[in-house]
Amino acid sequence: MPRPDTRTLIFPAPPVAGRVWVGLSGGMDSIVLLHRLAHDPATRRPGLHAIHVHHGLHAEADAWTAHCETFCATLGVPLQVRRVHVDATSGEGLEAAARHARRRAFADVMQPGDIIALAHHRDDQAETFLLRALRASGPDGLAAMRPWRAFGSGWLWRPLLDCARAAIRSYADAHALPWVEDPSNACADADRNFLRLEVLPLLRQRWPHVDAAFARSALLSEEASGLLARQDRQVLAGAATADPAALQVGPLRDAGAPLRARALRRWISGLSLPSLPAEGVAQIEAQLLDARSDAQAEFAWQGAIIRRWRGLLHAEWLRPALPETWQTVWDGATPLALPDGGTLALEGHPGKFDVPLSLSARVGGERIVLPGRDHGHALKDVLQSLGLPPWERRQLPLLWRGDTLWAAGDLVLSAAADAWLRERDARLVWQRG
Repeated sequence: MPRPDTRTLIFPAPPVAGRVWVGLSGGMDSIVLLHRLAHDPATRRPGLHAIHVHHGLHAEADAWTAHCETFCATLGVPLQVRRVHVDATSGEGLEAAARHARRRAFADVMQPGDIIALAHHRDDQAETFLLRALRASGPDGLAAMRPWRAFGSGWLWRPLLDCARAAIRSYADAHALPWVEDPSNACADADRNFLRLEVLPLLRQRWPHVDAAFARSALLSEEASGLLARQDRQVLAGAATADPAALQVGPLRDAGAPLRARALRRWISGLSLPSLPAEGVAQIEAQLLDARSDAQAEFAWQGAIIRRWRGLLHAEWLRPALPETWQTVWDGATPLALPDGGTLALEGHPGKFDVPLSLSARVGGERIVLPGRDHGHALKDVLQSLGLPPWERRQLPLLWRGDTLWAAGDLVLSAAADAWLRERDARLVWQRG
C-alpha cells in the first residue's frame, strides 16, 4: 500500500468563488492552511489575504504578530493586523470574549462575498462536540462547527474540518513550516484544553477512531438540525405578523411545547438578540403564553426582553423609558438626542420652529385636539387605539406649545401641528432608542 503524501492536504473547494481571508494566528494549523491555500492557483486568482488579530493578552503577542508578517511576506500574501480590545469583564469568560472580538475583526475587513477561512480541523470538531454534549445541547449544538456558513457580509469556510491534526502536523513538517506555540494551550485549566490534553488521549487509547466518530456524530446532528429547521420555519410562518419582532400567541400555543421551544429560539436568533436560555423558554411556557389579554407579562435576559401584550409576543432590546421628570426646550434646527438614546428631528423646508417647543415625558392625563376635531381626546385613548404597546408609550416624547399638547412623537399630531407641518411641507421624525 502506498504511503500517504504528507506534502498534500486534500479538501473540497468552497461552494462559491470569492476573495479569501485566512484567519492567521501564527499557530501550526493556520500556518498550514495559509501555506496550502497560497499554493492553490484557484484560491489566489480572486485574491488571497490574511488577517492577524492582536488581542494584547499575552507577553509574546507582538512577537506573534511579527512572525505572521514575516511568513506572509515569504508567501507574497497581503496581511492585515487588527488590534482589538478584549472585554474581560463581560461575564462570558476571557476565551469567549477574545473569540467574539476576533470575529468582529474578521467581519470588519470583509467585503460582500468575501470568505474568511479558519483552520479548525477534525480534532477541534471532536472537542467541540464533547463540550456541547457536556452542556446538554440538542441537535443544533451537537452539530458543532459547520464547514461552510454565512458570516458577516460573506461566508465562513473551514476547509480542514475533515483533516486530522496528525495530518496537519505531517504537512507542516514536510514543508518545514515555522509556527509559534501559545503556552496557554499546554494548561489544562480551560475546558477545551482539559478535553484535548486529558480526556481525548485517554479515549483514543481505547477507541483509536474516536475523533472520526465524534465528527460523524456532529455531521448526523447537522442533518437532523436541518430537518428540524424546516419545522421551525413552518411554526414561525404560522405565527408571523407584519412585524418580524412580534408573534401571535395562538398558533404558538397550538404547536406544542417541543416545537414551540425550537421556534422561539430560532425567532430570537433571527432578530440578532442574545440566545434565549432554557429559563426563558420555561418562563414563556409558565407565564407569558397563558397571561390575560390585558396583562404585561415579560422575560428579560442579557439586555433583551420578550413581552406578552394583546395576544402577541414582542421581542426587542430592552430600552429605558424617558425619565418622568425629563424636560427640555427644542427649536427644531438640529436633531434632538433623547435620554433613552432616541432622536427627534424636524425635516423639511422651515429649518426650525417659529418658537421653541417644550418637551417632556408622559405622566398621564394629557389631552390632545386631533385634526378635524374641535374637542380634546385623552392621549391614552388615542395611543391605545393606535395599538402602541405600553412600553413604547413610556418612551414617547411630548411636544408642547405653552400648555397645549402639540404632538406625541411623530405618532399623534394635534390639529395645529398637522396644519403647521402641511403648510411648510415638513415632518417630525421620532427615532426610537
